[in-house]
Amino acid sequence: MVIMVQYYLPLGMRYATLDERKQFYTAEFNLQSVAQWFSSQQYRVRFAVIIGRHTKIYPEKYKEDASTTIVIDEYSDLEDLRLQILDFLPEAVYYDRTVYDANDGKTGQELAFDLDPENINCPVHGTLADKMKRQQGLSFCELELEMVKQEAVGLYEYLGNIFSEVKAVYSGRGFHLHVLDNEAYLFSSQKRLDFARKVKSAGFHIDEWVTSGEMRLIRLPFSLNGLVSRIVLPLTKGELERFDAFHDKRCLPKFLG
Repeated sequence: MVIMVQYYLPLGMRYATLDERKQFYTAEFNLQSVAQWFSSQQYRVRFAVIIGRHTKIYPEKYKEDASTTIVIDEYSDLEDLRLQILDFLPEAVYYDRTVYDANDGKTGQELAFDLDPENINCPVHGTLADKMKRQQGLSFCELELEMVKQEAVGLYEYLGNIFSEVKAVYSGRGFHLHVLDNEAYLFSSQKRLDFARKVKSAGFHIDEWVTSGEMRLIRLPFSLNGLVSRIVLPLTKGELERFDAFHDKRCLPKFLG
């Protein structure tokens, strides 16, 4: 297996090895916290993994599927989910925000917003287009991470004036804002798209594909972001304002020492 270091990352962030992924999902993956995250959901959640699309690190037996999104919709409980994750040892774990009925028909979807540091116009590294030209589309620096955090704080306040239940999550690279109001689950595709464009026009660099619902997967809280070796961490608004991804022990897996 060839490990290809492709993206530049802030000092202290790096790809997690297979052994480190195994160590995390064996000893640190907090299933109780995962269950609490979904405690208000009255539907069966679907999960998904990507084994090695960006890091090029994967178990040899999954070489052919390393870049594929693998859906996990058959599991007995969260412990069974953990065992399946341990088999794949993925770089990323997601959950499907869509609510399905017994016939797999879509009946709703959690409204979410994705803020990633590569979308920031960095005074050092330029725009996303500049980074793409250098084949560094997922790269980011410490300055970009701080800038996107401030944008997440602003978006939290913006959404808080519209909805009653908003949650913030540090994704390992950027930040996600989740809206859990019942009415938001019932937004039509067009209403989601219109709202995404309204938020963008307000000056926020969100991923429109996520908010509109076209991209239904979002990173699972308390999982490991194997691209940067950080734990995906829910944050209150106050915690978000003070958050330090380089020193907050709650997001640092034990294998970093």
